[in-house]
Amino acid sequence: MRADLRALTPATLAELTNRGLVKRATRELEREAPKLSEDADGTVHAVFPDGTATDLPPGGLDAGTCSCGAAGVCRHVLGLVLAYQTWEADGEPATAGTPETDGDAASNGTGVPDDSGGQAGPGTETPAATTDAGAGPGGTRPGAGPGGAQPGAGPGGAQPDAVPSGAKPGGVKAGAGPSGVKAGAGGAKLGVAKAGADGAKLGVAKAGADGARPGVAKAGADGARPGVAKAGADGARPGGAKAGAGGAGPDGGYAGWSPGEFTDEELVARVGARMMASARRSLRAGYVARVHRGRPADPVPTVELPTATVRFLVPRDLGFARSDAVVGSRDDVLALAVWAFREADERAPGEADVQVQVGGGPTGGGAGLGRAVAFAGTVVREGAVHLGAGLDAEVAGVRAELEAARMRWPLLALDDLVGQLGAYRERSARYRPEALADHVAELFARHRSVTRGGASLASRVLGTDEASETPLRRARLDGLGARVTAAGDERTVEVFLAHADSSTVLVLRRQYTTDDVGPELGRRRVAGVTVGALASGAVITESASRSASRAVRLGTRRLSRTEAMTTRDAWRHLPPTLLVPGLAALAAELDALPPRPVRARIEAELVRVVPIAEVRSVTYAPGAQRVDAVIADADGTTATVSAVHAACAPGRLDAVVAALGADVRFVAGSVRRSGGSVVIDPIGFASDGGVVVPDLAAAGTAPGPRHRPAPVVDPLGQAVTEALGLLAEVAHRGLLHLPSPMSGRLRDAAKRLDAARLRRAGAALTGLAARLGPDPGDEAVEAWADAYLRVSLCAELMPESP
Repeated sequence: MRADLRALTPATLAELTNRGLVKRATRELEREAPKLSEDADGTVHAVFPDGTATDLPPGGLDAGTCSCGAAGVCRHVLGLVLAYQTWEADGEPATAGTPETDGDAASNGTGVPDDSGGQAGPGTETPAATTDAGAGPGGTRPGAGPGGAQPGAGPGGAQPDAVPSGAKPGGVKAGAGPSGVKAGAGGAKLGVAKAGADGAKLGVAKAGADGARPGVAKAGADGARPGVAKAGADGARPGGAKAGAGGAGPDGGYAGWSPGEFTDEELVARVGARMMASARRSLRAGYVARVHRGRPADPVPTVELPTATVRFLVPRDLGFARSDAVVGSRDDVLALAVWAFREADERAPGEADVQVQVGGGPTGGGAGLGRAVAFAGTVVREGAVHLGAGLDAEVAGVRAELEAARMRWPLLALDDLVGQLGAYRERSARYRPEALADHVAELFARHRSVTRGGASLASRVLGTDEASETPLRRARLDGLGARVTAAGDERTVEVFLAHADSSTVLVLRRQYTTDDVGPELGRRRVAGVTVGALASGAVITESASRSASRAVRLGTRRLSRTEAMTTRDAWRHLPPTLLVPGLAALAAELDALPPRPVRARIEAELVRVVPIAEVRSVTYAPGAQRVDAVIADADGTTATVSAVHAACAPGRLDAVVAALGADVRFVAGSVRRSGGSVVIDPIGFASDGGVVVPDLAAAGTAPGPRHRPAPVVDPLGQAVTEALGLLAEVAHRGLLHLPSPMSGRLRDAAKRLDAARLRRAGAALTGLAARLGPDPGDEAVEAWADAYLRVSLCAELMPESP
């Protein structure tokens, strides 16, 4: 019998295909079951009442073939699996129809219920039928019930182990006599072994008077894990939980197995030699993975990779491993996930959730990163003012080396730096000296981090574990809102979409040369759907691709449509990594972040959905044209929602005030720490009436909040802001072309930083001033990088002005 097919539940089948297909297969199976047969090699054959013939050999659902002619996995393949789970060894179908397991119930991949109360999957053995010594009466092991029963027998006289060694899941006797009702007989639901007259619920056999929890077979002093009963000396359960091991193997995983057990030979057979070669290149470069071992709350072993999320739905069977990337485009992620589990099993065997660095090794960043830093040094020496258009060949060479070394983050920083230089030459409003200086300093920071021992996870600093683009399989994207910005007559609209499967926020960006503002931009279309619908609804798409920076592109293929729909209970289903459990936990997460110049270059890295239990105050600062609202979560922890007016989004502030004054439930936005609390820059609000996107709203007449008093002078903020602007001016003009008073201005700024007790930042500015001269060399460039990185870090941590 095929243990892999027995282990599949309706929930895992829905994850492998889709819920609608599973429901249709279930309805057809309820009307009439197909005739099944099984070959010696494990291939299962089904002939349906309409004559459709379906075959499913080992190796996953994709290996199935069907005469219906449908592309991919069809309802007949699912019907074969569901029918097989209730099929008996003699080939006679069970009498009760199809499984009635709740598709949302937690399962450990074997159908064995967990201690959260989830029900067993279809066709599994009833846990109480295989209990260990010390359990109550009703078909137990030695020490069981009264009345002189044989050792291990219940009142009905069951044999010692209660489950014969050859018994098939779904047809387990639960004792002889009045207690011995076969699953599927006498009206019992499939997968249920009745335990006497007490009427066990689905997947639950009562264990007499000892009060075993639903789905849990007590194991006396043995302490077996819930949902994993011992089955004699050798009886491993269908999911591979070894008898007597309590369901947990030495690696601390649930159900006693780890995907790290898969061999490289098995991986080659599953993904092919070409994909394995690609995976080994990633291994040599190094990558970071987050490993989630199976546990009662989430029993499916999962690996979060930078390019995809991989889930191992059936124990010890690679054919049922699933990633959220399009099949065939990034199958190498299966190998990367297996190697991540191996690393986690070796380094942190007892942890259920661990982040690991896989492959790579000590690195100096390679020649490409060194050339990128040298180019950044040229920018600082010459300045944006004096650099012409003759750098294209050098930039192309640096880009090629970074691309070859898969250094995604330095490559993106270089592109942004070159973009700023081009904007200055074109006299575009997109040019900002602060942005130019940021990109230059970032290249220095990443190079220093990997060459001076400052990064424990070098691949996170360099982005070597990122693919340039990953096509997504059929995906649901939930709109969290939008941001509209303007530079001259150029409008940029960013739509933020939550991808729950990978626990990330993707950004869809569109640029228009127009005078239109938020409401008009919201009516423009992307892939046949309006921007407003994308930002406030749920998007189902089969043609999405995401970049390394988590920007998403929607294709317009005729057969891969993108559809948007309104949703009820918006955002409630999002994972905890996106829907924060509380503001205190969010503040701790922000405190633990590394400095911004060496973090991953994720577009919406800090976009989160925050629950609102109470709006305590709403105020308006006329000078700054800013609305500030103090909100609280269910624990009473507060945060500030802060929105600033923009001419390209005239309804932003009115919509924010109106949403906060209504039955708002959640706010989505970019979060940061400031002034000892969390500050949220809102992009969307969710209430019982749907999602409100302030930047796409028309100007309204919301009740005006009370005005805030004028802010007091903040010496600390003033000193940091002045120093940062001065250093950006140095990069703009160039060290070789600075006016003579610049040295004195830098020393004055250093004194103000020192007076604000930022002594190291002040000393860095003084050191730069000392190295200025008619021919500043590399030491002056390094001094500028020291000063800018220190002052920018102060600005990142600086309290907000009152």
